[in-house]
Amino acid sequence: MTTLQASAQKQLRQLVEQIERLEEEKKALAGDIRDKYLEAKGIGFDVKVLRQVVRLRKKSTTERQEEDAVLEVYLHALGMLGPSDSEHDAMVDQMIAAE
Repeated sequence: MTTLQASAQKQLRQLVEQIERLEEEKKALAGDIRDKYLEAKGIGFDVKVLRQVVRLRKKSTTERQEEDAVLEVYLHALGMLGPSDSEHDAMVDQMIAAE
């Protein structure tokens, strides 16, 4: 087995220790986030919807619109859209035709 030079060993040890510290910070932050969701739930907010809002805010308007359009196409294909959605269906059909 080959061994690392002393300087490489020191670098490796430092990197591992830094990663371990970051992992601990990540764990603490995850706990803080969990606590915030519990706080929101205690106030009466729907945590599932709140998580979705947070996820959507990370995306651009264009990304959200594209995903919504694809979702509508899939729902339409599965017959999950009601008859009152015909106007929206026409818009989705136009978007598909434009592609």
